Amino acid sequence: MKDNPLVTIICLCYNQEKFVAESLTSAINQDYPFIEVIIVDDFSTDNSKETIENWLKDYPEIQFIANKKNIGSTKSFNKALKLAKGDFVIDLACDDILLPNCVSLQINAFQKSKYKNLGIVYGNTELISENNEHQSYYFPVNSSKKTIEKRQTGNIYLSVISGGNSICSVSSMVKKSAFDDLKGYDENLAYEDLDLWIRASRKYEVDFIDEILIKKRISTNSLGTHFFLKNDERSRKINYSTCLIIKKAIALNKTKEEHKAILKRIHFEMILAFKTSNFKLLLKYILLEIKQRIKIVFAKSFKHIET
Repeated sequence: MKDNPLVTIICLCYNQEKFVAESLTSAINQDYPFIEVIIVDDFSTDNSKETIENWLKDYPEIQFIANKKNIGSTKSFNKALKLAKGDFVIDLACDDILLPNCVSLQINAFQKSKYKNLGIVYGNTELISENNEHQSYYFPVNSSKKTIEKRQTGNIYLSVISGGNSICSVSSMVKKSAFDDLKGYDENLAYEDLDLWIRASRKYEVDFIDEILIKKRISTNSLGTHFFLKNDERSRKINYSTCLIIKKAIALNKTKEEHKAILKRIHFEMILAFKTSNFKLLLKYILLEIKQRIKIVFAKSFKHIET
């Protein structure tokens, strides 16, 4: 590994004019100097583009892509990824704030990790309001701001597919070669992180940094809030994408244990589909669970015959 590898921070903006300048400033004010910043505005309908252009007057060397139409976060990110020259990549939403030592801690983790096939490192995140007020931490912490529950590292595929609090994508850094190997984000999906982590953890090891690396803003426009809305078009697109992701994960599974683990994720999504009154999606999950249980039974029978 190079002594001073270049890190590309891809900053994705959509209708975040109130926060984008602070977010971009956090990207360039890292205590690690070897950074490339690429900004993409996904055809914002507010003044985000103008705010970015005004901010860029002091940083003319930074690449800026202004989409001519709204294409979504996955396509926007992949567009920037093709231009990235860094050995490592960070995906930064333009309402979030990187702490000054975020990149240096991530690079240090890559350099000192015990894992030889390391593809991703990530840490903890402080959740803040639109007014910068502290709300909580992604992973609960003690008085020293260290995580109370030990994180799984190395091969975390089983943990990721079963659900729970196994990942924190906003605090992650991904090796560029891993991103290229995985061909970036799946552009057929409404959101990207779960699918990437499933595909990445199938092939690569993951390490955890027990530090707060980033402040994530929770707002009415945040993606996470739309998972739980009733009769909401964006919610339906997001939750339908989750169903596609689960189907992709099933195709990646290799063992009976993994097929059982995905049932936990299916059960969670079934409850969510019911609570959001998305009964068409609920039916899809019921059928998917039946198929999974048949697959598990046949796997048991086949093993019994072999023995």
